Amino acid sequence: MKVLLLLGLVAVALCEPTRFVGEKVLRLNPALDEHVSVIKELGRKVKVDFWRPDSAEVVTVGKKVDIHVPAAQLDMVFTILQQSGMEVEVLIDDLQTAVEAQMNHKRATKAHEYTKYNNWATINDWVISITSANPDLLSRQVIGNSYEGRPMHLVKIGKNTGSNKPAIFMDCGFHAREWISPAFCQWFINEAVSTYGSDAEMTNLLDNMDFFVLPVFNVDGYEYSWTNDRMWRKTRSKNSGSNCVGTDPNRNFDAGWCTVGASSNPCSETYCGSQPESEIESKNLANFIRTNKSIIKAYITIHSYSQLLLFPYSYKYDLTADHSVLLSVGQGAISALRTLYGTEYDVGPGASTIYPAAGGSDDWAYDLGVKYSYTFELRDTGHYGFLLPESEIKPTCEETMLAVKYITSHVLNNLY
Repeated sequence: MKVLLLLGLVAVALCEPTRFVGEKVLRLNPALDEHVSVIKELGRKVKVDFWRPDSAEVVTVGKKVDIHVPAAQLDMVFTILQQSGMEVEVLIDDLQTAVEAQMNHKRATKAHEYTKYNNWATINDWVISITSANPDLLSRQVIGNSYEGRPMHLVKIGKNTGSNKPAIFMDCGFHAREWISPAFCQWFINEAVSTYGSDAEMTNLLDNMDFFVLPVFNVDGYEYSWTNDRMWRKTRSKNSGSNCVGTDPNRNFDAGWCTVGASSNPCSETYCGSQPESEIESKNLANFIRTNKSIIKAYITIHSYSQLLLFPYSYKYDLTADHSVLLSVGQGAISALRTLYGTEYDVGPGASTIYPAAGGSDDWAYDLGVKYSYTFELRDTGHYGFLLPESEIKPTCEETMLAVKYITSHVLNNLY
């Protein structure tokens, strides 16, 4: 009996989510080359989690760095940073408190809500119910299953005209811990349905175009970030020859694959995978876009955080052939976004605006021939980071709607 009881306790312990008591998020301001070296050394020798940028190797002078430091390493990290003379700011004093504060505790039901973060089961049920309830505007298909067998639901939004219309592809939830991202795709689908007929711009868009919206791309990782580790980023695939799990799906596409800002080490947060599209999720998405390439006129991928609107390239510093138009449309989009709450965004090519990163889906889509290819990095700029509170979902989604409608209206009026 005692053995059974012990086994039961072990099983419970295994299911307990990771806790982050006493862990901190620090913002470092590397002003000298020596500071950059110190940060890279921390990345190599101490188990610090890079929030922004994604890895130590792309740290440069003059660009702030946000790192999440485990409690056990804090004394050593603070000592090293003090000796370096680098400017350090504590963004999050206790990560566990921040994780708990993210959710509004007044959860009366487990029902789907647009101003709450919803877990995968709730989103899965919601996709089925909202598409069934709105057959005139919505349809649903599964573009494949995830590594762990979960369906990748794709929602098609648009008035059924009986013929192929130009389309926009939008995905959310590439990185598991960026919860505001899937929240936006859910908001977008609901907004399209609820404002069709009353909002002239949305009605015009849906009469003349289709949107393909993938509410959660990295379903396994997203589920894991709810059940086991709130800070999980990657997919959940097993890597042969390594105990480390998962690949960074936004380093897994065939666009300068694994050349810069990506790692060939399976234990890295920016692991590029064993080959391009090694992840079934990446392959499912890429296959759908390849198959429908003739109608897909824009690709929009939603991430967080940093308040940026990025366009290709990220895997090289070269400007695209469409640089001036992508920049001017991007500038118009962030101006539209700013009108609601005054939120400031920067816009530009990924490599020079944040840091070089190879294997991204936006660069891949652009190189495939999808001219209007954009990555949003939603709120905020680091005060909450990946733990944006639920009270921020509504304003974030409302302002982002304005930017997405600006881009898509431009695409509709300038079809190529």
